[in-house]
Amino acid sequence: MENWMEIKVLTTTQAADLISEILLEAGSEGTMIEDRNDVAANQRPEGQWDIIDEAIAERIGDDVKVTGYFPIDGHLNDVIAQIQSELRRLRALELDFDLGKLEVITQGFENEDWSESWKKAFKPIRLGEHFVIRPGWAEFDPLPGDKVIEIDPGLAFGTGTHETTGMCTALVEKYVRPGQRVIDIGTGSGILAIAAAHMGADEVLATDLDPVAVRVAAENAGINGFDDRISCRCGDLLDVVDVSGDVVIANIIADVIIMLARPVRARIADGGLFICSGIAVDRRDDVIRALNEADYEILDEPVKGEWAAFAARKR
Repeated sequence: MENWMEIKVLTTTQAADLISEILLEAGSEGTMIEDRNDVAANQRPEGQWDIIDEAIAERIGDDVKVTGYFPIDGHLNDVIAQIQSELRRLRALELDFDLGKLEVITQGFENEDWSESWKKAFKPIRLGEHFVIRPGWAEFDPLPGDKVIEIDPGLAFGTGTHETTGMCTALVEKYVRPGQRVIDIGTGSGILAIAAAHMGADEVLATDLDPVAVRVAAENAGINGFDDRISCRCGDLLDVVDVSGDVVIANIIADVIIMLARPVRARIADGGLFICSGIAVDRRDDVIRALNEADYEILDEPVKGEWAAFAARKR
């Protein structure tokens, strides 16, 4: 049986996606993010089904942990050195949010250990009014009107637990209409693209810079019966977008949203919507300013925990 090395980086909620990207670029067979903020956000009142046991929050601790998985071979030492070098480079950028400890922890194990153990924490999750994210291995009895998205995140990121995904899903549920074309930039495991198809979108273009995420998103589209309506492309932001959409979705980070606000207009139909999230609350005003300067009308601006989202109409 092949042996694997688990490389875990201690960081913060705001920096988790950046760390995940570093591990993926170093060749990780996927990443997993453990954030106790996600656990707290997904608890339900007594009498409803449980999402994640409180003991998991205690086990996760205060640090956000981003874990990558690498084969133990002759390249491993170089991989670890590469990751540590990228973390030092990231620290030197002096970004305007906390990166956390950036401590690297390694642990060896056999393949079957990690590929099964993480599934115990991933159970059905309710997003918006009627959407439920259900992993393929979990049983779930839907309520009347529920729209179930079955996903196998596999080795990619994006299980739907993050507050930003929840807010984006709720905005998709509210604003996407049958017959529309939707573009999902940075699709991850494809949850938002599948949600748009559930709401009746005729065409959904899902893009991501990470080829693993693109493959998994395409597989998830097929699992949910939408492979005829969802097409997945690998590319950076708008580079592979050659059509216009009635709704464009970007669940990324504030700096990218600010950068995209004006150029993405060319890919939004007249009167169409830009749904964006992944925005830390302390960057909310910056995003509002960028949307106003790019001539959008802000229709919705939900806030949940430390995160904000927007639905804005192209004037």
